[in-house]
Amino acid sequence: MKLKLCALSLALTLGVQFSATAATPLLMEGKSSIYQRVLTTPSCLLKKNASDKGTTVNAFSRYYVYKDEGGYLTVGSSDKGKIDGILKKDCTVDWKMQTALMFTNPANRNRALIFKQKDSLQKIIESDDPNALVKPLMANLKNNKPSDEVISAEPEKYIDYSKNFYLLPILDFEETMFSDGNYVRAAKIASVTKKSQKASNASSDKNALKTFKAAIVFVVDSSISMDPYINRTKQAIQSITSRIEKEHLQDLVHFGLVSFRSNIKAKPGLEYVSKMYVKPGEAKTPAEFENKLSDLAQAKVSSVYFDEDSFAGINTALESVDWNNYGGRYIVLVTDAGGIAGSDKYSTTGLDSKELRLEAKHKGVAIYAMHLLTDSKNAKKNHEKAKNQYQDLTFNEIVNKSLYYPVNAGDVNKFGKKIDELSANITSQVKQASFGKSAIGSAIGASKVQSKEEAELNEDTIKLGHAMQLAYLGSKLGTKSPDFLQGWIADRDLVDHTKVTSTPVVLLTKDQLSSLKDVTTKILDSANEGLLQPEDMFSQLRSVAVSLGRDPASISDDKTLKLGKLGLLGEYLEGLPYKSRIQELDEESWMSMGPDEQNQTIEDLENKLRYYQKCNDDASRWIKLNENDDASDSVYPIPLEVLP
Repeated sequence: MKLKLCALSLALTLGVQFSATAATPLLMEGKSSIYQRVLTTPSCLLKKNASDKGTTVNAFSRYYVYKDEGGYLTVGSSDKGKIDGILKKDCTVDWKMQTALMFTNPANRNRALIFKQKDSLQKIIESDDPNALVKPLMANLKNNKPSDEVISAEPEKYIDYSKNFYLLPILDFEETMFSDGNYVRAAKIASVTKKSQKASNASSDKNALKTFKAAIVFVVDSSISMDPYINRTKQAIQSITSRIEKEHLQDLVHFGLVSFRSNIKAKPGLEYVSKMYVKPGEAKTPAEFENKLSDLAQAKVSSVYFDEDSFAGINTALESVDWNNYGGRYIVLVTDAGGIAGSDKYSTTGLDSKELRLEAKHKGVAIYAMHLLTDSKNAKKNHEKAKNQYQDLTFNEIVNKSLYYPVNAGDVNKFGKKIDELSANITSQVKQASFGKSAIGSAIGASKVQSKEEAELNEDTIKLGHAMQLAYLGSKLGTKSPDFLQGWIADRDLVDHTKVTSTPVVLLTKDQLSSLKDVTTKILDSANEGLLQPEDMFSQLRSVAVSLGRDPASISDDKTLKLGKLGLLGEYLEGLPYKSRIQELDEESWMSMGPDEQNQTIEDLENKLRYYQKCNDDASRWIKLNENDDASDSVYPIPLEVLP
């Protein structure tokens, strides 16, 4: 059962004769470069002419509109001029922004409700006691009772967007505010599935869980001074592996280890930047691990900075492991230093905490950080910066917090206990899953006497385990989105407003992503010039705008003219449900920034550029919205938070 979603508008032609001659789609109202687009619904038939019986097309296939003649639209699957046929206008929906929603994992939050009318949703948003309004709606949903207000809800089990692509087009949106001051986006969406599906039951869930496997990859700093922690991590792996062997779980829980240091061009004696010592599944017994990790020890020379390239280690773990083999996916970072920023000349990945967090989210991997707060003078200076980096890197939407765990004074014993607890907890969850039991309520193996920090670590891990099992069940049992509908949804939990229910993305074509990359490069180059002479930055950007076709008369020298008004960033970014820091920048505000803030703006742009390149190079993530689309018409879901 394959899913997609919808939007509203446009028209085609009645009894048109098609030719191979090139044509141009109709422009969207108020746009000079964006063409009208529609999505098909299940009732659509693509016809050669009005009397033709027509052929069925996949629901929510995207078509460009070449003619609108009342009841019919002349359409093509690309904007290159090839006409495919005509569609009845009333079976299509407009898709103006080419944006969509992706559900977050529903574990540990209320399921998102889809309302018939915006007013019903707005009433709850404005309520001082939203729980009183939501509770009966959730009860009706649980008991399969019809509701006058709610037409559907997100699935109980998580839908893995990368494995089971679905399209929830955003047709309209409004940013509003809960009564407690938290912001929320209310979005009008559409959804469709191709076939009905039998709901999964407890028995099918139980059987599917029995094949649930977990991978835990330690990413360990092996710079000078790290030997005690390296040895304690080895000890933890040896201990838990012995337990796994005794309980016959070797095929269900796999450990891996990546070691990282820093740039070897700056300090060749470091030997490597990051190194995969053992992939999950390569070693299953204590003896095999001992052999694989026998030469793992701290470096013999110091790195160029106190910071190490921890981001290279995380990237190696994300890229070198086939995470699709596992339902439980965990990375545990162990370090006493901050990470070398992606914009730094000694960075080997060009990626920062935000980009790696998004990569981990895409792969369904939870990242923990064990930050060793050692007492050396240099370490103390570095702690706050490193904390901010790793809190960003490890922020997890499922538990709605960072999986960041400091170890005071770098205490080896406290560190070891946390590693033992984490490993034992995950292993226990997998053991319970092998009996068909959910992770919730299962913390077998955790010590009975716990500090507040240990209890927090275990609680977070149990919640994550439950979420990963939901995702695994969704994948195994083929969970899909709701049947065809249009309605309003909030992107935050209607009761616990701190929890995100869905993430908006914009679907960019290769040409659009390339254009975004090129223009961001030009803005970045001008910003670097502006570090010396701020007025030069906007002077250059005005010239760039003219070179891209903007009317020179429309571009004033007003120092309050916002960068967005220069028209540099494409029209496809206008009107999206996000706030652009760059679009709102003007010469006056740039000049008022201090050097640190200007540098941070430049570093953010550099990191985004590298992320765009990573997206462009990853062929596996490009999606065809029509089965027969040319590769150039494929789209990539870019999270709004990484737009400039």
